[in-house]
Amino acid sequence: MRMPDPGAQRRQRLPAVLSDAPGLAVIVDSFEQRTQRPKRSPRAYYSGQKKAHTLKSQVTADEGSGRIVHVSESVPGRWADIKLLKRSRMLGRLPDRVGALGDLGYTGIRDLHTASACPRRKPRGQERPPEDRKYNRAFGRRIGVEHAIGRLRRFRSLAHVNRHRRPGHALRVRAVAGLVNRMLDHRTKAA
Repeated sequence: MRMPDPGAQRRQRLPAVLSDAPGLAVIVDSFEQRTQRPKRSPRAYYSGQKKAHTLKSQVTADEGSGRIVHVSESVPGRWADIKLLKRSRMLGRLPDRVGALGDLGYTGIRDLHTASACPRRKPRGQERPPEDRKYNRAFGRRIGVEHAIGRLRRFRSLAHVNRHRRPGHALRVRAVAGLVNRMLDHRTKAA
């Protein structure tokens, strides 16, 4: 479903978002890992996006350092990103005046946390307004979480089909996140 456009008067400008949260410090995204077809309720794990049975994990990375600061519980791949964000309660743990940046999968994040933002959607059947283009360019900073997910996916336990038990998936993701953070710490000490 698409949320209706609130109109130019109610639409918040990028400087206002940045003044609300001068340190937009964390970037949120999720990734899916293929899993074997479950015997019970296979439909619950089927992701239409990947056209396969998957497990979804949400990763939160620090904007400045690229370190992984939070990994959510793993859920079936069918879940929407915003639903996973609500369930993880990650936004409630953020310090005051620190927000989160998300992609279009997190439309509605502003209703959950006032200092958070996501890009604006293109109006259906119309051209994208020029102010929306400028606003969406600011979300290029999201590349930090994409790099963090890429570092996670270099490990074989998260790159290939998950053949282990589903309840332990979040523990494996957190263990790999610890290894990635340790690697980043080692790089910063060497530099």
